[in-house]
Amino acid sequence: MQIPQGFTFAVAAAGFKTPDRNDIGVVISKTPATAAGVFTTNRFQAAPVRVSREALALSDTAHAVCVNSGQANACTGAEGLTHCQETRKMVAKAVGTKPDQVLVASTGVIGPQLKMDLWRKAMSPLSKSRATAGVIDVAKAIMTTDTFPKLAWQSIGKGAREVRVLGFAKGAGMISPNMATMLGCVMTDADVPAAQWREILREAVNRSFNRVTVDGDTSTNDTVFGLANGASGMSVDTIGREVLLEAVTEVCRSLAYQIVQDAEGGTKIVHVSVTGAPDNEDAELAARAVGNSPLVKTAMFGQDPNWGRIAAALGRSGARFEPEEVSISIAGLCIFENGQPVDIDFDSLLVPHLEKQDIHIDIELGNGEGASSLLASDLTHEYVSINADYRS
Repeated sequence: MQIPQGFTFAVAAAGFKTPDRNDIGVVISKTPATAAGVFTTNRFQAAPVRVSREALALSDTAHAVCVNSGQANACTGAEGLTHCQETRKMVAKAVGTKPDQVLVASTGVIGPQLKMDLWRKAMSPLSKSRATAGVIDVAKAIMTTDTFPKLAWQSIGKGAREVRVLGFAKGAGMISPNMATMLGCVMTDADVPAAQWREILREAVNRSFNRVTVDGDTSTNDTVFGLANGASGMSVDTIGREVLLEAVTEVCRSLAYQIVQDAEGGTKIVHVSVTGAPDNEDAELAARAVGNSPLVKTAMFGQDPNWGRIAAALGRSGARFEPEEVSISIAGLCIFENGQPVDIDFDSLLVPHLEKQDIHIDIELGNGEGASSLLASDLTHEYVSINADYRS
């Protein structure tokens, strides 16, 4: 892993939920970086989402991104917004910048106010950690029910003409983004104008984080930040916009895959592909109906080739099609076409494929050129156990 030039990191253990565990992580650009952000569309937007959206509306740059775990600062009213602004001031002082150059994101239980006394105590250790902390430390600090830190990277060119892209994310539950994802940050040392960088980040998010689901829930705090500081000396015009977009997209896709791989209690990654829809919107309706179906998810967990659950989910999806034109394949084997099941031994042929981690469900609606894809997890006993006592 190669870190993009001009970025450093800091962490601190504030003790928001677990003593002596890092729960604040900061990414610092040595110079103000072109900044971008994509945020949740949930109507209950957490204080850090509202504050960071406003910050990006007022400035094209940011010097630092601060993310904390253990407290979401969501549904906390005016007091939560005031506390969020106070954390920006504290972090700015700790890392040597101005408050309006700090972007913030939080994850944790919805409702409680920030523990401001713990934030204050954490600032000195946070500042001192800049000499030793790395991006892996930050990725670990923002984990909640995650079982491993999620990082991905790409490089463009070589030597003096190399551009690096690095990203990290957290997320395992409450995952069905309708804008961005859980929490994530993508960094590059390319020089990119603000309007172009924001377009690139949004396109990459739409191709990656917006193509995953664990449980059908969109969080109050979902955020993806992007920082481009130009430290490589290479401009997007020299690199090529599409080349940079592809590198950023690949980083985001890898992170999105890791999130589904780490789904709370998950054992499967279900690749849902829909083609032949009247348009892409109909294809997405179909893909999400299948990927979010508890019955399809539990069938995948139980390694049960119950194609009827897939057909039923398609039927209620709202997508336009004629049942007699639909075909469904699992693991490359066509199991349903022309309105009826194919005459094969489902159990003997499909169960060995369903034992694997990655399972492919391909659906052809036979009604146009629209297409969509989605990564989904299965639904397990452990998911229920984790979320039944999440606050304890």
